[in-house]
Amino acid sequence: MATTTPRTRTSQTATPGAAQPAPASRAPAVIQLRNVVKTYEGGDVGLNGATLSIPRGEFVFVVGHSGSGKSTIMRLLLKEIEPTSGSIQVAGRELTEMPPKKVPYYRRNVGVVFQDYKLLPTRTVYDNVAYALQVTGHSRKDIRAKVPDILRLTGLATKLHNFPDQLSGGEQQRVSVARAFVNHPPLLLADEPTGNLDPETSIGIMQLLYRINRTGTTVVVATHDLHMVERMKRRVIELHKGVIVSDRPAGLQQPQTTDELGAMLRGDGTHGQSLNDEWASETEGLWR
Repeated sequence: MATTTPRTRTSQTATPGAAQPAPASRAPAVIQLRNVVKTYEGGDVGLNGATLSIPRGEFVFVVGHSGSGKSTIMRLLLKEIEPTSGSIQVAGRELTEMPPKKVPYYRRNVGVVFQDYKLLPTRTVYDNVAYALQVTGHSRKDIRAKVPDILRLTGLATKLHNFPDQLSGGEQQRVSVARAFVNHPPLLLADEPTGNLDPETSIGIMQLLYRINRTGTTVVVATHDLHMVERMKRRVIELHKGVIVSDRPAGLQQPQTTDELGAMLRGDGTHGQSLNDEWASETEGLWR
């Protein structure tokens, strides 16, 4: 059995306006930002000298108050907006040099989960997920094979003929996750995926994202949910007024099942408890 050398738990503190060094990792970087600045019309600063690196297969939270820069990072990674200056690379491709005609092809390799689901109201669960394959040129045979599989993975196998207004909020978000992952993208971005959900449903969504991450997909979650962040013990990048003010590595190194993760999120599990308590003590000051 292969052994893994645990990383030393560290914390980084930023000087406003200064770029932050990314944590060292042996895995190739899926996302690299170098000295990224985004200034909006009117002078509002979205990012101010942001530098970070996210390796392949990592699960990362991006946290901070409203206006801290979380959504700016997500929109930059989707190439919805352009940086004022700096470099943004995804899987080795420089986004600032990507011509507009290449953007749709790039986005096919990025799954996106939104807070408000963004489902097609006149299409069934099956058709909402199938649409993501149709627009990327998949054959009907591929669609018939892939959609039922992803609906089983996301716990929606009995809902494939339902319309969005016949689903609960949690079920609608599961459809959003299924649509984002049906192409098995190497990168999945989730912008406040539990913002409209109750605590128990939120746990189910995070278990689902964790299961997807375990297949090798890099998952980046922007969230206000401090309780969830503290309990999941994954890497946390904190923003304040466009500046990366801290970058905390994951508190758990050993693998977990989704059931173990669910127990930990509910607070009724003892898996890795001493590490969890130590990590939680380091995150008490988040956003304060």
